[in-house]
Amino acid sequence: MAAQFQFVMRSGPTPGATFSLEGDQLIIGRDSSSGVAINDAEVSRKHARLTFQGGKYVLEDLGSTNGTFVNGQRLASPTVLKSGDVVSLGEQIVLMYEALSADAGATVISARKSAPRSAPAPAPAPAAAPAPAPQQYYAPSAAPKKTNMTPILIGAGVLVFICICAVAFWYIDANYLWCTFFPFITGC
Repeated sequence: MAAQFQFVMRSGPTPGATFSLEGDQLIIGRDSSSGVAINDAEVSRKHARLTFQGGKYVLEDLGSTNGTFVNGQRLASPTVLKSGDVVSLGEQIVLMYEALSADAGATVISARKSAPRSAPAPAPAPAAAPAPAPQQYYAPSAAPKKTNMTPILIGAGVLVFICICAVAFWYIDANYLWCTFFPFITGC
């Protein structure tokens, strides 16, 4: 069974549009009479030519202003296209080349229906990207920090000593015991 070939526009004026490739020679260009007509300022009137040779399409640039690229490489000579090749016309127009064929031994045949060139398939609605998860920063794992208790114990001991002295002086003063405890100070 004969193979079918098509371009699917990935980016450009009509993303998702499908261009069936039929015939021995097709012109890709801005001109409405082109076999693959793309109405965009980056596309020359006669931008590139597709020639069917030996069951495959060969692509060549026709001296376009913005260039023709296959998989990112600018064409300098005719190039045989393979299914999955990315063809770019200038910087903005990106076409995916697909070869659809029915193999008698295949278990599944998958073909994309061609949309008429005058009414390209609508672009799929972009899916909302999930919000990025907030980044969490953790301190590096380290052994628990040991606290030196010596200054704390000394400070607590001094505080207790001052409190005991204050209570003792209050007791001595309240009970008039100065002469009993401090006879050398009072001269008693």
